[in-house]
Amino acid sequence: MSYFVELVDDRLTTLLTPARRAWLRRPRTLLFGFLGLHVLFLFALLPTILTGRVLGDLPLYRVWAEQALVNGVWQGVDVQWVYPIGAIVPVVLADAAGPLLYQLLWFIMTMALNAAAIGILTDWGRNRAGYKAAWFWLAFSLLLSPVGLLRLEGLSAPLVIMGLVLLARRPVVAAALLTVATWIKVWPAAVVLAILAAGRRRVSVVVTGAVITAAIAATVWAAGGLRFLTGFITMQSDRALQLEAPVTTPWVWLAAMGQHGTTIYQNHAIATREVSGPGAGVAAAAMTPLMFLTVAAIFVLMLLALRRSRDTAQLVLVGALALVTTFVVLNKVGSPQYMLWIAPVVAVGIAHDWARWRVPAYLTLVIGGLTTLIFPIFYLPLVHGDAGAVLLLTLRNGLLVVLLGWSVAALWSTARLRAPASVLLSRRANSGLPAR
Repeated sequence: MSYFVELVDDRLTTLLTPARRAWLRRPRTLLFGFLGLHVLFLFALLPTILTGRVLGDLPLYRVWAEQALVNGVWQGVDVQWVYPIGAIVPVVLADAAGPLLYQLLWFIMTMALNAAAIGILTDWGRNRAGYKAAWFWLAFSLLLSPVGLLRLEGLSAPLVIMGLVLLARRPVVAAALLTVATWIKVWPAAVVLAILAAGRRRVSVVVTGAVITAAIAATVWAAGGLRFLTGFITMQSDRALQLEAPVTTPWVWLAAMGQHGTTIYQNHAIATREVSGPGAGVAAAAMTPLMFLTVAAIFVLMLLALRRSRDTAQLVLVGALALVTTFVVLNKVGSPQYMLWIAPVVAVGIAHDWARWRVPAYLTLVIGGLTTLIFPIFYLPLVHGDAGAVLLLTLRNGLLVVLLGWSVAALWSTARLRAPASVLLSRRANSGLPAR
């Protein structure tokens, strides 16, 4: 791994001369890069926008919005819903100008949140350390644009970036952003858990999160939908192994090789591809308990590492990466937008310390590129068991496991370190013990 990292670094050093590096660190260059990328996105979406159509998951979102605004049937309030109730806000907001402009308003919301994330990463152009992180986020957004522009993760991911960056200096604002993101898509809960384990602002996070959650619960209760508040959890529990999930990879190979009793099929009820075969049901039932056991183990490892770490911000970020990647690797459900759970943490890690975060940065970019090759480019060949497409999926899922291993190894090495003298002195001072 170190050989490949050094090789990439050497190539980048050759390509990015000092003059080019200085050019990339100019606020105007970053602004033009951001605007140019999103103009490219807009042109790609223009035929869809002009014809009043929608792509990706947006057709379903628009149906939900129309049901709420026209028929008075609100997802998560009047009926059980697959998403946390906070997701209804952007889903309905995108329909504010009518169904024909749904795609345009969704794009504008995504662009606005990306702009805010880039601005906060770079302190609105003043923090040069954040420029690499900003360019990384733009590059990843380009790689994963087929899903990033068309799903809820495109909104929750920049919220997580902002929350992590603001945690040190604006803990209440950061906690509010992370709580809102969690009530849109549940995955930011992994980031919050990392902050509770090792963050210095855990009290602010807990109090702010509890207040916002209580307000959301009270609103849903007043609307008569309290019984559906946690429905998004129970609706996921009965899922079978999904095609793209890492754990499903062995059964995908069996199906591709024509193994009797192993098939890739369409689950029409939830519009997704799943895989069945010998032992698949047992694996699906085991994944959720295994995932939560692994999350608990990582949480304990973070507590042990906290006793020996001088850089709590680094510890929070590595822990968040480990927890979020666990949510992806040990999940029986797998979708391309899940890669947007990982990239925000990596982006903030790059802003914190590029040297330490080079490996996950390179891995995440490769994972993003492979994900887009898998979906939508080679998705139909994958469904039909094409060996090349299955190989791409296997490589992507293998790199996800490597990324999880990197983050857990980083936590483990920190937990095994001898506590520095400065940490011991600080601990003695805080506990009232005399320093020696």
